[in-house]
Amino acid sequence: MKIVIGADSYAPDINGAARFAERLAEGLAGRRHEIHVVSASTDGPARTEHVGELTVHRLHSIRYRLHESLRVCLPWQTIPESRRLLAELRPDVVHVQSHMVIGRGLAYAAADRAIPLVATNHFMPENVFGYVPLLPRPFYQAAGRIAWRDLARVFGRADVITAPTPRAIQLLQDATGLSGEAISCGIDSERYWQASQQAQPGTGPVILFVGRLDQEKRIDELIAAFARIPAGTGARLEIVGHGDQHDLLVRLAAELGVSDRVSFLGHVSEQDLLTAYGRAAIFCMPGVAELQSLVTLEAMSAGKPVVAANAMALPHLVKPGHNGWLYTPGDIGELALRLSTLVSDPALRRRMGQHSRELVSVHDFGATLDRFEDIYARVAARRSVHLLTRAA
Repeated sequence: MKIVIGADSYAPDINGAARFAERLAEGLAGRRHEIHVVSASTDGPARTEHVGELTVHRLHSIRYRLHESLRVCLPWQTIPESRRLLAELRPDVVHVQSHMVIGRGLAYAAADRAIPLVATNHFMPENVFGYVPLLPRPFYQAAGRIAWRDLARVFGRADVITAPTPRAIQLLQDATGLSGEAISCGIDSERYWQASQQAQPGTGPVILFVGRLDQEKRIDELIAAFARIPAGTGARLEIVGHGDQHDLLVRLAAELGVSDRVSFLGHVSEQDLLTAYGRAAIFCMPGVAELQSLVTLEAMSAGKPVVAANAMALPHLVKPGHNGWLYTPGDIGELALRLSTLVSDPALRRRMGQHSRELVSVHDFGATLDRFEDIYARVAARRSVHLLTRAA
C-alpha cells in the first residue's frame, strides 16, 4: 500500500509521538509498503528527503519563539501544501499523528479526496501548556476544553481513531465523545535487552530518566528525591534529554548539593541511549501526562525496575511490588523511599527487572504493525466498496 504518515513532530525531535511515528514509518517500509512522511522542516525551508526506504516531505516551518527547540508550520501554507501532496501521491491511506497543523491539513485534504483517514492521538492539554505563556489555572481549564473540541472536529473526520492505551482511549472518549481502538506504540524489546547484557558494571547503581526536560515531566521532584539518598550508597542520577527546564534543573541540583552525582547528558545518539539503558539499575518516570510512555517500555525491555508516578497510563506498565512501584505525584518522601529501597537491594532490582521483561512482551512492535496493517486494509476496502457502489 501507499501510506502517508502526517506528524507535526518527527525525528530528529525527541518525544514519544515523534519516536513512534518514525518507528511506524520504518517498520511499514520494512514490510514493503511505500511510505511518505509529512512533517515540519528542521531548519525552515521546505524540501523532500529520502531516508533509507522512506520519503520525508519537510514543509516550511518557523521557530516557535517560546520554545527554543520547537518548529511549527503555518496553517495557511500547510493546508494547500497538504492538498497538493495528496493530489500528487494519491495514497491508499493517510495516517495522522495529531490534530495540530500538519495533521489538520492532511485530514482536510484526505476528506476532500475521499482518501481513508486513520488518526492516532498522543495529545493531552497538559503536554501543550508548557509551550504557552503562563496563565491562571481557570484559563488552562477553559483552554483544555477548547483544545479537546478542536481535536474532535479534526479527528471526527477519521475512519478509525487509535490511542496507545485503554486509559488514553477512555480519556479521549470522556473529553470528545469519540471512540477508538487501543493499540500499543510497541517496542522492539530485544535490542534493549542486548544492550543491558553488554553493559559494563559501574561503581554504583544508576537511576535513569529519559525524556524532554519540560514542566509536566516533573524532573524537579526526581532530583529532590534523589538528594535524600545518601551519597555513601554510590547512587548516581543520569538525565537524558533536553528542554526548557534544563537550566532550572541544573541550578536545583546545585542548590541541593548533588551536582557531583547528577549528570545531564542532553540529546544523545541512539547507540548512546541504548548504552544508558544498559548501565542503568533503576528507571524513573515522574511525568504526569503520559498516554503510554515509550521510554518506560524501553527501560522495561532492558530489564529494569521502574518507579513511576501514579498518573495517567503509567499504571498500565508498572505493577506495584512486581516490576517496580507507583508513587503519589508530588510526594517527594514516597519517591525517595521507593528509589532508596531499590538502590540498597540488588536482588530486588534483578527480580523486578525480570518481571519488567515479562510484562513488556505484550507490547511487541510486530504486533503493533500487524494491527495497523489490518486497519489500513479495512478502511481501504471500505473505500473500494464505496467507489464501486457510486460508479454503479
